[in-house]
Amino acid sequence: MTEEAIEKENAEIAKAYKELLKVSYRSLSAKDKKLIRSAFDVAVDAHKDQRRKSGEAYIFHPIAVAKIVAQEIGLDATSIAAALLHDVVEDNENYTIADIERLFGETVARIVDGLTKISSLKKEADVSLQAENFRKMLLTLNDDVRVIIIKIADRLHNMQTMDSMRSNKQVKIASETLYIYAPLAHRIGLYNIKTELEDLGLKYTEPDVYNDILNKMEETKEDQSIYIKDFSKVIEDSLNSEGLNYEIKGRPKSIYSIRRKMIKQGVVFDEVYDKFAVRIIYKSDEANEKFLAWKIYSIVTDHFTPNPTRLRDWISSPKSTGYEALHITVVGPQQKWVEVQIRSERMNEIAEKGYAAHYKYKQGTSANIDDALDTWVDKLQEALENNETNAVDFVEQFKLNLYSKEIFVFSPLGDLKKLPKGATPLDFAFSIHTEVGMHTRGARVNGKLVPLSHELQSGDRVEILTSDSAKPNSNWLDYAKTARARSKIKSSLKDENKAIAEDGKEILRRKLKQLKLTLNEKTVNELVSYFKLSTSLDLFYRVGIGSIDNKMLKEFAASRSNAIVSFIKNRIRKPDTPKDIDKEEITSKYDMLVFGKEEERLNYTLSNCCSAIPGDKVFGFVTINDGIKVHKNNCPNALSLQSNYAYRIMQAKWIDSSKQEYTSQITLSGIDDLGLVNDITKMISSNMHVNMKSISFTSDDGVFSGKITVVVKNKNMLKKLIDNLKKINGIHKVTRV
Repeated sequence: MTEEAIEKENAEIAKAYKELLKVSYRSLSAKDKKLIRSAFDVAVDAHKDQRRKSGEAYIFHPIAVAKIVAQEIGLDATSIAAALLHDVVEDNENYTIADIERLFGETVARIVDGLTKISSLKKEADVSLQAENFRKMLLTLNDDVRVIIIKIADRLHNMQTMDSMRSNKQVKIASETLYIYAPLAHRIGLYNIKTELEDLGLKYTEPDVYNDILNKMEETKEDQSIYIKDFSKVIEDSLNSEGLNYEIKGRPKSIYSIRRKMIKQGVVFDEVYDKFAVRIIYKSDEANEKFLAWKIYSIVTDHFTPNPTRLRDWISSPKSTGYEALHITVVGPQQKWVEVQIRSERMNEIAEKGYAAHYKYKQGTSANIDDALDTWVDKLQEALENNETNAVDFVEQFKLNLYSKEIFVFSPLGDLKKLPKGATPLDFAFSIHTEVGMHTRGARVNGKLVPLSHELQSGDRVEILTSDSAKPNSNWLDYAKTARARSKIKSSLKDENKAIAEDGKEILRRKLKQLKLTLNEKTVNELVSYFKLSTSLDLFYRVGIGSIDNKMLKEFAASRSNAIVSFIKNRIRKPDTPKDIDKEEITSKYDMLVFGKEEERLNYTLSNCCSAIPGDKVFGFVTINDGIKVHKNNCPNALSLQSNYAYRIMQAKWIDSSKQEYTSQITLSGIDDLGLVNDITKMISSNMHVNMKSISFTSDDGVFSGKITVVVKNKNMLKKLIDNLKKINGIHKVTRV
């Protein structure tokens, strides 16, 4: 570079630094400015020899990140300094965390250390690694939530300046942004940043779609401005006559959200009816905010007919992100639907700045994290500490909880609980306490008994019925929607399976002894290989529930010599590729496809267009001549089939047949005796851990007959149950219906 170019660049750097101080959301004291200046000087020194892919000096990146932190997120001087220093330790070996602590204190050093740990995570495209990295990244919340907030700002600037990167790198970073960073920004209440991350993510993952919608929005911009003026004109006189100090703005919906509506509703751009929202922002002291919001609501609905099903009152019950507003959808001029958002200036700042605005209005500091954020971090830590959760499942559940719309339900005592839309009584039970969830027997909603799969609605009053003998079963995973409930249920089922496996191990030891075999590591490995299982735990569990019985073990013993040869060959052959191993594990875990709510086994064929394998999320499509064809949920033809032939779509899923449960009815007869019913139920529930769905007995002159409906894992367990019932004194006959 020439001397003139260097001088010009230095002037640009100085200008960018001054702009950073000027745009800060917080008012900066002399001490704050001194801290930021020191951080700036260290960052300039550390990055002096670095350039970005675009060719510009690297220092522009930390300044831009600090500017986002200062202006758009509104954090304090400590956070601005940490943002300036966020790449210093990673990119320059002359500076260590100890140096940062010595120069800037323990808080800045802790935040920079957290950011350095995140950056040093292995950057792979593999989804499971990406998910594991995400989990590790969230663990830095233990240190300071500002670590995550600055990381989001860092990602936003990277997304804004990706044009000079290779296209495959752009797609990788954009996908990760949509997968991880946009949901995080949403949860922390950074709606503006979340919207920009989503739009930029779409720009690089689906550029044609992005540009098409962008161009169409540009074409309709003028019409939109005229429409908002017409809308405002109708209500301005009424608002003015009430002496309100307000501003009416039009806000276009994001490109990403319009794209999502087009897919969800199966419509083209012109058919999306709410492409923008009208926002009324009013001045008010905090005491009168609610009163004025409803006054404005009343004025708007005096002039425009509201859609009663689209009223959202987040003033009485703010979202868990801290968001407050009234949202209504009305029939505006030209008979078009218009979403109207009513917010005070304080609410608007909270919507745009997230938790930074909470600090301002609470007159606190950035260290005094808002209670709602504390609660969220605590729940997140609880989920993170459950190490048994698969990383990808964790991320999916995490995102589900982030993005779901919320409902508000009441306990019998009138306490208000927030749950994601689609939540069930089980989710409510686990939100009260883990023990309540674990022992849920049933639920009453608005005084009526409902199944545990019942979908709760806002305003429901929910009462949970518990029993010491009640415990989670595998069906509960189909009912629970929240990450907390699902992780607790999975943990409980895993513990139960381990207990069954312990019993199964002892049963296997005895059965092998009868076959003149010893239960040792070698024999277990041979059995696992012979039965095509993944682990010894699977083996012991299947023996415990009876799906591996005496006959099968005898067949194993008879073919043992061949099995040993096969086992040795498998050990010395070329190792399987990771792809083969994954497929084999999935296939052995999910070996049966079932259809409909009743989970029936039907004849089917796998469609060639998407080649589903066991474990994939799938659906069945009833063809005219070829029976049921199975497609993956993300099959290229899925949207078309589901849009045009919804009536021919069948729910389908892969299951582990060893964990499938079947309902069966047993009839009994014999001599009536005191305590007989107690003996029968004790045998079924306590000794064999079988669940009863219904039971009925009649007695006539000393002779009884009864019917019991039970839920069992397989035929062997049912046979064992019938055999044990026959042994009870007084029972004459037991048959399966």
